[in-house]
Amino acid sequence: MGIPVEKNKTYELQIDAMGSTGEGIGRLDGFTVFVDGALPGETVRVLMLKVKKSYGYGKLLEILTQSPERCEPRCPVAKQCGGCQLQSLSYQAQLACKKRKVQDDLERIGGLKGIDVLDIIGAESPWFYRNKAQFPVGRCADGGCAVGFYAKRSHRIVETPVCFLQDECNEEVVRIMREFMAEYHILPYDEEKHTGLVRHILTRVGKKSGELMVCIVVNGGGLPHSAELAERLQVVQGLASVVLNVNQEKTNVILGRKIIPVWGKDTISDELDGLSFEISTLSFYQVNPAQTEVLYQKAVALAGLDGSETVLDLYCGIGTMSLFFARKAKRVFGVEIVEQAVKDARTNAARNGILNVEFAAGAAEEVVPEWVRNGGAADVVVVDPPRKGCDGRLLETIMQIAPEKIVYVSCNPATLARDLAVLTDGSYQVRKVQPVDMFPHTVHCEVINLLQKEK
Repeated sequence: MGIPVEKNKTYELQIDAMGSTGEGIGRLDGFTVFVDGALPGETVRVLMLKVKKSYGYGKLLEILTQSPERCEPRCPVAKQCGGCQLQSLSYQAQLACKKRKVQDDLERIGGLKGIDVLDIIGAESPWFYRNKAQFPVGRCADGGCAVGFYAKRSHRIVETPVCFLQDECNEEVVRIMREFMAEYHILPYDEEKHTGLVRHILTRVGKKSGELMVCIVVNGGGLPHSAELAERLQVVQGLASVVLNVNQEKTNVILGRKIIPVWGKDTISDELDGLSFEISTLSFYQVNPAQTEVLYQKAVALAGLDGSETVLDLYCGIGTMSLFFARKAKRVFGVEIVEQAVKDARTNAARNGILNVEFAAGAAEEVVPEWVRNGGAADVVVVDPPRKGCDGRLLETIMQIAPEKIVYVSCNPATLARDLAVLTDGSYQVRKVQPVDMFPHTVHCEVINLLQKEK
């Protein structure tokens, strides 16, 4: 059977699903078509822009039948900016789509049939929830300075005067930085030529403490007049830290390894569920603290601890989830590859007076076997990997440890499904799947999974 569509021709299409980047998905005689801007439940007219063997991409020309869940985006540049993919969809419909995506990935990628995915836990406040912002700084076509966020699938900066997901203090920080750069003729970064000085403006906010960190990422050894910048920034409420981050590599990675303190502390503090944390520039810390409390509380609850367990926390970061588990377990052993994060984790344990937790620096697939050889054993393994999922060797190590329970926290349902397929082939059963919406108005969500050893 031939391909039922041709490039540069128009077609009418029923949208029945949502893709991994928020695009609508429809089918014509079994042929899959991806359409940016179309929502599930809509009938649309599209122009075919690209045609492959089994799928193609169409440009949305007209919405013939509109979804009742479609709404006007709050942000005026939501359709251009790549940060929010779902502002055109009502929040309740967003939650339904995310739950369906988790279910589909488990079945399609993981081959896991009959898994009951619990209703996703939505955010009480889906706006201005982020405690971390990373604004790219670049050159406009007219030679001016652009500050905002990248457009979809590109590194073209969309000017973003207000972001409705970030903390509201960022508007003033960006305004001051723009004026400072203009006054002192400091050039924004040119990604193609690898010239210019200021690459990113990064902010971190302690939602409970009210403390603010401003970090300027520079393509050089310093920033002229940085003390003057710090003085100007002190009008922003809660300012506690101004630092520079040196990144002179020609890379898409935002932060380099070198931090230069300019003013105030080099960390800020925050609190989660009564636990206090010190957060440095390079620390991993969940961006939605209100939902982080929900996520970690639910993870501990699903583990069903009675106080006698040894818990192994892999990819433990600065120890946030480790400390949540330590309040219910006999002992927690955390492993993290970033040495600074391990130092922060030890500091956080000490500042909270939690003594039944210890941390080790290194790759989990190397540290854990050594720990086992020295007599270590775990009743529960907690794993919270980056978006790429778990290293294959780590999954093998977990199955060799053979804990009674595994609590797998994932920010990517696709790699989660892949890893669960390995673990369920290795004598574990998925008992609970609980999505949590950590990132309203985007396609992303977190998923907590409880796996139990087969009897």
